[in-house]
Amino acid sequence: MRKILVIDDEEWLREFVQQALRQRGYEVIEAEDGMVGIEKARRELPDLILCDVNMDKVDGYLTLSTLRGEPATAAIPFILMTGMPDDGGRRRGMDSGADDYLHKPFNLDALYAAVEARLKKADTLRQEAERKLASLRESISMALPHELRTPLNGILAYGEVLANEAATLTPPELAEIGQVLLDSGRRLERLIENFLIHSQLEVMAADAQHLHILRGRQTSHAAAVIESRARAEAQVAGRLTDLELSLLPVTVPMSEDYLAKVVVELVQNAFKFSKPGSKVSVEMFETPEAVSLTVGDRGSGFSTEQITRIGALMQFDRKRQEQQGLGLGLAIVQRLTQLHGGTFSIQSDKNEGSRVVLKLPKRVAP
Repeated sequence: MRKILVIDDEEWLREFVQQALRQRGYEVIEAEDGMVGIEKARRELPDLILCDVNMDKVDGYLTLSTLRGEPATAAIPFILMTGMPDDGGRRRGMDSGADDYLHKPFNLDALYAAVEARLKKADTLRQEAERKLASLRESISMALPHELRTPLNGILAYGEVLANEAATLTPPELAEIGQVLLDSGRRLERLIENFLIHSQLEVMAADAQHLHILRGRQTSHAAAVIESRARAEAQVAGRLTDLELSLLPVTVPMSEDYLAKVVVELVQNAFKFSKPGSKVSVEMFETPEAVSLTVGDRGSGFSTEQITRIGALMQFDRKRQEQQGLGLGLAIVQRLTQLHGGTFSIQSDKNEGSRVVLKLPKRVAP
């Protein structure tokens, strides 16, 4: 049975809404003011909240912002009820995260329509989240053993050779083994690093204070950071001559560490999915509102379906093309961009190359 919390300081209205919703088979909880409503929402975790705007001490806006700021109650559908005719209050409610608005006096049809629409939308979002979770679990179960075992197998196998046959190995053989151990260690290091970063970002996303600090960081020497990391990836790929840079000296509203991570992931992908001799471009410029970073290649590209499926642990064409890193790289870049209030997009055609475009809003001076 769906549970609905009704918060209103007018007893007659609470009784009216309660009887109407119970006739539809809902369980109804009542709260006579915002403070009591907040406590009941925390304790009962209802499926939907109906809340009056104009209440003493803790009004509907404060009730809404308080519950939206707590992880356990942030996603509960919230409908504000008000008798105020102006649009200013409606905009304020929507800006605070309200899902809908009921204007008093309302009839039963309006009440039922609002409640059922919000619950239906919540069901749709929950089903989509469950689908993504199932896909994530499948990706983990398929990719994680391979990703961990591949570098570990290399380390263990060649470590055993060194332990048992070191005296018989020539210097070139020792150098070859050392290179394999180094490459395997770096691959494992990147895998662990990406898991830690991805987990860290999800913690920040749920913490308003951490998010505020994150968005307050900036890199004034961004062009130098981007050039250094892009050239390092080109060097590793053996394709320095394929790299094209066009970087204006602008300040990027992101910390140096995260900016470097973005560049490494995007440039590494561009080299991985394109052939030697084809150009990989890195551009940075600014508009009055935003700073843009673009990385492009002339490689295999992504299909529209693949672009929509970008996420943690998602990889493309795994059976046909060997890949590393569990697909966390693009997911991390996308999440970083979102947490900084920016936009992330991929312009791509299959077998025609790709352009990843990040736009970060400029920080407004106090």
